Amino acid sequence: MKSPFNISTPAAVATLALALLGSSAAWAQTKPWHSIGRDATPAEVKAWDIDVRPDFKGLPAGAGSVAKGEQVWEAQCASCHGSFGESNEVFTPIVGGTTKADIERGRVKNLEEGGSFPQKTTLMKVATVSTLWDYINRAMPWNAPKTLSTEEVYAVTAYILSLADIVPPDFTLSDKNIAEVQKRMPNRNGMVFYEPLWKVSGKGDVKNVACMKDCPVESTIRSSLPDFARDAHGNIAEQNRIIGPVRGADTTKPAPKGPVGSSALPATVVVAAASANVSDPKALLNANSCTACHGMKNKVVGPGFNEIAAKIKGRADAEAYLIDRIKNGGSGVYGAVPMPAQPQLKDAEAKAMAQWIAAGAK
Repeated sequence: MKSPFNISTPAAVATLALALLGSSAAWAQTKPWHSIGRDATPAEVKAWDIDVRPDFKGLPAGAGSVAKGEQVWEAQCASCHGSFGESNEVFTPIVGGTTKADIERGRVKNLEEGGSFPQKTTLMKVATVSTLWDYINRAMPWNAPKTLSTEEVYAVTAYILSLADIVPPDFTLSDKNIAEVQKRMPNRNGMVFYEPLWKVSGKGDVKNVACMKDCPVESTIRSSLPDFARDAHGNIAEQNRIIGPVRGADTTKPAPKGPVGSSALPATVVVAAASANVSDPKALLNANSCTACHGMKNKVVGPGFNEIAAKIKGRADAEAYLIDRIKNGGSGVYGAVPMPAQPQLKDAEAKAMAQWIAAGAK
């Protein structure tokens, strides 16, 4: 019987060799992850592609009034930023530090050398109104991002702009007039494009003038914590990241006589795991960074422990209620800022914290 594969001729042998070689190359190029996942659908890409550029590409059609923005602000924004956007109790102020003169020239005087405004606000720094709109749309409210409607984003943006006199109180911001509003941003001319930084061989935008010889060895401390505040939120040295260089002072000790980090300290500090010693609730609170948001006797981001103790005083289920809040988190009792869950705590640790608070937080 004649074989179906006739490879008796040199041409046939060459053809077969090329076919096998091509098959081998294709097999070698196959990636082990080639069958994992799939291409995103147009609808999925559209859901993520929501950024708004300074030329307003990506900005959805819509409008929102200052009056509407004030309503949304009081309901969902004021708890973190204050009624007029000037609070720095939780986050850096949004409004303040700009003037009508800044709006006219497009450069904020308080950002220049010699500026006396105590803190840099959002409207002092932001150059494009699209940045403000985009950030509110993607990231706000802090505890429920992307929940604002397009109208509400326009409205909140309009309200912020009205607080800085960029637009009048009866203004309605829309995709039709936002480019005109851009022309009134106080720091619109404050963003500088330095072309050499975009080139591999470009010149740097700064010049190194570091001292290389006969350098001064003494330094002056320009800022330090007042004595009453040094240990208000636990030992700062224990609240750094567990890797990398740190600069947190050991606030259980007297104030340093030189800049933190100038002494012969190790380059890294490894923070020990939270202590399982339930006999010292305050140590547990410090070890688990609870004092980063709650002061012992004052509000920080969340209420002070004494405020919590006063609120639950007399409750028959106070201890169980506190354990649930500590372990599982929650929001709405003291404002819109959520209390994150603490699942890493052992039951005995959460119970010790709850008992201490229920007993008066003393």
